[in-house]
Amino acid sequence: MTRILFIVSMFFIIAFSSNFAQDMNPEAGKLYNEGNSQLNAGNYNGAIDNYKKALAIEKDYRIYYQLGLAEKKAGKLEDAKNSLETCLQLKNSFEAGHNALGGVFFSMGNYQAAIDNFQKVLNESNNSQTKTKVKKNISFAYAKLGNLAVTNGDPTKAVEMYQKSVENNNYDAAYLSLAKLYSELGEYDKSIEAAENSLKYRNSISSGGAYYYMGISYKGKGDITKAKEMLNKAKTDATYKKTAEYELGTLN
Repeated sequence: MTRILFIVSMFFIIAFSSNFAQDMNPEAGKLYNEGNSQLNAGNYNGAIDNYKKALAIEKDYRIYYQLGLAEKKAGKLEDAKNSLETCLQLKNSFEAGHNALGGVFFSMGNYQAAIDNFQKVLNESNNSQTKTKVKKNISFAYAKLGNLAVTNGDPTKAVEMYQKSVENNNYDAAYLSLAKLYSELGEYDKSIEAAENSLKYRNSISSGGAYYYMGISYKGKGDITKAKEMLNKAKTDATYKKTAEYELGTLN
């Protein structure tokens, strides 16, 4: 199965971190800003310590948000989840909080919860760039759910998840996964279309897989000439060389 990548959007972190706590309790605001400086410098435990000290003075959703970011950076995912959930209890309409919580759930492997939180950002945001970035994250999460469905032996569910992935973003790896599944299910035209799309939007995958599954699908359709053409292209990719050569051998 193709490797699925996930890129956490930094949009909200950058936009929000520049908003210093001028309306907080002065001492809490000072600790908050010190925490922000330490977070930006990569001193995550130092940032966590200062945010917790600030929260002892004032329970502000922004402090819980930054604390959650620092905890996630420090690998303390359960703590990050709890901090961000508290942030959202204080201000449920906070887009950055939902985005960050979605990222935490993704890192925890709870992809549906990640999607649910990213979807809230889509529903609340009026910014087109934000929507585009969040839809990519949703796409990656659906692709992960597709991978899980494949592992669990449920190709129908896998196809559904990969389709949702590419509906949110033209994700090359999800298209390639669809090409593989459709070829195995005997839906050869759909496999070829998905493989062509994986090449059209190729960013994170090599080209060999797309040509390989097109070759398999053309073979299934009885078009031996096209099958050989695609498999010869596939064998130039080291990952698919042996399997492509084997399939070519069956066509001679």
